[in-house]
Order: sequence, then structure tokens, then C-alpha cells
Amino acid sequence: MTTVVVQMPMKSGWNSGICDCCQDMNSCCYAYWFFPCFTCTTTGEFGESTCLPLLDIFVCVPPVSLGMRVAVRHKYDIGGSICEDIMVTCCCMWCSWCQMSREIKARKQTVTTQLRYVT
Repeated sequence: MTTVVVQMPMKSGWNSGICDCCQDMNSCCYAYWFFPCFTCTTTGEFGESTCLPLLDIFVCVPPVSLGMRVAVRHKYDIGGSICEDIMVTCCCMWCSWCQMSREIKARKQTVTTQLRYVT
């Protein structure tokens, strides 16, 4: 009898915590003073339409912020749940966007570093 064992890869965590804004003070200040511009910039860095976050202005529950957080978790294989994403997005949207920005920058930097070693 043959036994097949399938191992699912472990999901990683965020590179920084939700309240680790001091790790990237430039982004933190940018988000604090110019939040709509910051969200548009972060969305553009992720490869989505830069105007997308402006839709969050017109509704009580921020669907674009929530969608971006879920997309970042999915793209970078970060563990978590939709319930956690809803809580973080609704309770501290600024911190959520700062965390996503740090994650995108960290992942892009990792890819750039890896490409330098390959060539």
C-alpha cells in the first residue's frame, strides 16, 4: 500500500506589525498628512489603479482598503483571515495601509536583491 502525503507550504507572516509605523517614518508621515495620496501611491506600487482607493471616501465600510489588504495577503502568501482583515481595516485603516506599504516595499526589495545575485 502506498501512502501519499501532501504538505501545504507554511504561510508567512507580515514583515512588520500593524503598529510598526516607526520602521518607515517617511511613509508614516506621508500617510498621516496626505492619506488619500498615500493610499493611491501604495495601490500603484502594488500594480493596481491609483484611483481605486478614492472609492473608499463614499462608503462607511472601506471596500477598497479591505480588498487591497486581502490581495496583498494572497499575493505574498501571508497567513490570516478575512475577519482579521475586516477588523484591522475598520479599526485602524491608516495603520493597515502603512503595513501594506511596508510589505510591498520589503517584497520588491527582496526580488530586486535576488535578481542582482542571479545576474
